[in-house]
Amino acid sequence: MKRKGTVTINDIARHVGLTNITVSRAFKHPDKVKSATRERILAAARELGYVPNAFASQLRSSQSRLIGVVIASIDNPFYSEAIKAISRDAKARGYDILLMDTDGDSNVEAAAIQTLLSYQVAGIILSPVSDALDYLPVYIDTLRDAQLPLVMLDRTLPVEDFPQVVLDNCKAGWLLGNAMLKRNLDQALVLTGPASSYITRQRLKGIEDAYGQANASIKLDRREGLYNFEPAYDAVVRYLSESGQPSAIVGLNQLMTLGALSALHDGGISYHDATVLGVDQLPYCGIFDIRIPTTRFDASYAGHQAIHLLLARIANPTAEPQRVVIDASMDE
Repeated sequence: MKRKGTVTINDIARHVGLTNITVSRAFKHPDKVKSATRERILAAARELGYVPNAFASQLRSSQSRLIGVVIASIDNPFYSEAIKAISRDAKARGYDILLMDTDGDSNVEAAAIQTLLSYQVAGIILSPVSDALDYLPVYIDTLRDAQLPLVMLDRTLPVEDFPQVVLDNCKAGWLLGNAMLKRNLDQALVLTGPASSYITRQRLKGIEDAYGQANASIKLDRREGLYNFEPAYDAVVRYLSESGQPSAIVGLNQLMTLGALSALHDGGISYHDATVLGVDQLPYCGIFDIRIPTTRFDASYAGHQAIHLLLARIANPTAEPQRVVIDASMDE
């Protein structure tokens, strides 16, 4: 019968009439315990409901098998796909991940870093809440002092001593601009992230570069948001109320594009009757035969690269930090 409360090595030892050392050895070094004795111990562990304390074992061995992943928005499909790749690769190498969603809040982000430090994780993959040039949280110095391996994914901080996996955002904008040129667009409502965001600036630059190279002009009516659904939805609803249907709508990530599509739907406008383009593939839209031209990044590959860089950093903390750029492609 399973005992109530936490079952310890001591409980098992008393139950089978053996020493704590013998019971502990049966779990850590089973080849050093006689087969019959080991089976008695394992049977008692099952009967009592014993679960090994992995965290305590890591503390004793000074070899953490836990990796922290800090993400600004877990509802962003790009991050969901990247996290899946990170988790799979980590498990293949004997690590588990501890996922922290900051919901775009810098205070939550700082607390998440402190929590991961308290758990003595082996390393951290971080997508910070902001990539503005003036955003440099104090926890960066704490991580440096702790000599904790860190890899930045997608959004980055203005530092150069940590490995990075970044997206080719300028190319994504350039591809989007060329798709807009093919549709003879000379104006568009653009749903952007914060104006201070490097990603925002690079994606807009790419659009403008495409038009400049074609000796064409484009008027971009920019509506600033937070790279999530609700502000984009609200911005399009207001635009429809004040100005009517725009010539085109461009979402600078998939959540904003989805927000735009939802606002059009609620406004009685079919996406067939509107020109909508965006950055990042829209998940599952193909199932419903919804075809929206989008630039895309391989989020799974980005996740693979992030965990690869982190594990390399764990193995060799003094190696020069690498920067991997994820290419952009166009889905028409």
